[in-house]
Amino acid sequence: MDNSHHTTNKAHYEAVIGIEVHVQLSTATKIFCRCPNQPGARPNTTICAICSGQPGTLPLLNQKVVEYATMTALATQSQINYTSEFSRKHYFYPDLPKGFQITQADIPIAEHGKIAIRLGDGSLKTIRIRRIHIEEDAGKSLHAHDNSCSFVDLNRAGTPLLEIVSEPDLSSPAEARAYLQELHAIVMSLGISSGNMEEGAFRADTNISVRLQGSTKLGTRCELKNINSFKFIADAAFYEISRQIAVLEEGKDVIQQTRLWDTKQKITIPMRSKEEAADYRYMPEPDIPLLKLDQEYIEHIRARLPELPAQRMIRLMSVYGLSDYEAGIIAYDAALAHYFEAAWKLHPSKTVVHWLLRNVLATLKERGWSIEQCLTPTSPLRPEQLTALTNLIDAGSINARTAQEIFDIMLETDQSPLHIMKERNLEQIGSTAELEEIIKKIVHDHGQQASEYRAGKTKLWGFFIGKAMEQTKGRAQPHLLNELLKKYLG
Repeated sequence: MDNSHHTTNKAHYEAVIGIEVHVQLSTATKIFCRCPNQPGARPNTTICAICSGQPGTLPLLNQKVVEYATMTALATQSQINYTSEFSRKHYFYPDLPKGFQITQADIPIAEHGKIAIRLGDGSLKTIRIRRIHIEEDAGKSLHAHDNSCSFVDLNRAGTPLLEIVSEPDLSSPAEARAYLQELHAIVMSLGISSGNMEEGAFRADTNISVRLQGSTKLGTRCELKNINSFKFIADAAFYEISRQIAVLEEGKDVIQQTRLWDTKQKITIPMRSKEEAADYRYMPEPDIPLLKLDQEYIEHIRARLPELPAQRMIRLMSVYGLSDYEAGIIAYDAALAHYFEAAWKLHPSKTVVHWLLRNVLATLKERGWSIEQCLTPTSPLRPEQLTALTNLIDAGSINARTAQEIFDIMLETDQSPLHIMKERNLEQIGSTAELEEIIKKIVHDHGQQASEYRAGKTKLWGFFIGKAMEQTKGRAQPHLLNELLKKYLG
């Protein structure tokens, strides 16, 4: 389908987006049994009579799941229900043998929460959370390449999930992406999930509709399912909004359906017609009593909450004077924030921030290292090594070019920056007398260029800078070099 066709009268329409996120919890055991909660295990090896749906078995709720759900509710400023209940959701799941999913329907563990997202202009927008509920995951169907048969792996059946449902408060793909990134950062800070999108530990179903600007009536929505990256979700949402506008512009109706994102063609494609809630049949779960929490339990959990990314960002800006941009990168990775604060403690300088965000992060990407690895005592990129280098820069002992050379050697040898500088004679020439002799000789040896420069050919300044750096092997102190060149070139 031609994307250009999808821009017709786009300004007359607005998008309405709501997102349902499933977070796979990293508990040691499954939600209703003692089977290991172990993604990646050999198929059908982490199952028992309970999670494989055998008759006569009784589920027993995992206390850790309740704890993780409570943490998430508090972190999203949600109202926790002191009493919540479980239901059986009857619907045909080919990979859930008992024929129903245990979930929370009418009374979830938490409702009416909110998350603030940062928009492109730096302003904040509040996104309301409708509900957070606990449920179990289904197994996984695996289909043969020739579609001749299917296999079922029940290892995932009974994996604990939190479903976090937003209100339709998002109005653009960029906002949808920002919301998911904020929620993902909260989940990671709480330490309740691996957050691995490719493995399905954090997956989002994005509901999108469009309507004429100013209208209060919601349009027909389509659900985008099984998209495993923030970028793809934003790309798919952008396409889907354009597609729906084009359908309406042609005088047709948008059909309510579930759609998939084709990453190669960069289009959404129909998967199935979307079920309404009425297509499910809920009944109270008779084998699980009401879940009752009290204020003492909630406050106990609240006291153990870690610092959340948005809180950390505000603190980094106020305590260390970081910009929005700098704090935004550092605050949303707990390990990176820990690395930064360890480095700043050793050398409180903007040079540390600059080298961390540019050189350190670039090195991690190139080498496939994690910031956690850099916090180990044996890492050549541990905070002590970085700050030893930034100290030399701020002291004027080395310039930026030499610092990069030392940084590269440091990564390979794990030698200290000071040792590398001295062993290889890389210390910046800070002596006026020594540098003055070099500059005098360069100007004398290139008299014609000096005369042309004095006559107004100012582009030759770069020629003399190059000669000076060549003679000093890049060790000239830039400020001193400029002053002496000005002196001898007039």
